Amino acid sequence: MMKTTASLTIAAALFAVATTASAERSGKDVYSTKCFVCHASGAAGAPKFGNKDDWAPRIAKGEDAMMETIHKGKGGMPPKGTCADCSDAELKAAMEYMVNAAK
Repeated sequence: MMKTTASLTIAAALFAVATTASAERSGKDVYSTKCFVCHASGAAGAPKFGNKDDWAPRIAKGEDAMMETIHKGKGGMPPKGTCADCSDAELKAAMEYMVNAAK
């Protein structure tokens, strides 16, 4: 009985970790843990968070163009920025979070 209880406890813990690890992060979470490194200061030519002038030309090109830049990288920004482990949905959420802050 003790082995069964221990096995179930371990299985539950592993499931909880796997579920947590695969949960999508919000745009704010991705920005706050990854994107802010460059976008808070404008490092390497990154458009600054909340700066309408920096973001206006990018917004004018549209979301598809911005997502292409995010996926391929540009200038000092590597592909996917500093978030190699981000899903497409997380990258899009981060982009939308930054764009909305600049409107």
